[in-house]
Amino acid sequence: MELSEKELSVIQDLLNEEELLVKKFQMLAEHSKDENVKQQMLGIAEKHQGHFNAIYSYVK
Repeated sequence: MELSEKELSVIQDLLNEEELLVKKFQMLAEHSKDENVKQQMLGIAEKHQGHFNAIYSYVK
């Protein structure tokens, strides 16, 4: 299936947003002094990494 330029642009935007969210939650985890909060932030980062991987595999 051939994707249009507009579709590819939207997918690129989604990938950029998911990548940014992964980095933000990893940073929050790194700076957290509370181990419970740290683990929650890492869990959220992993979910967004999963989103990124799923979107990326769609266009691979």
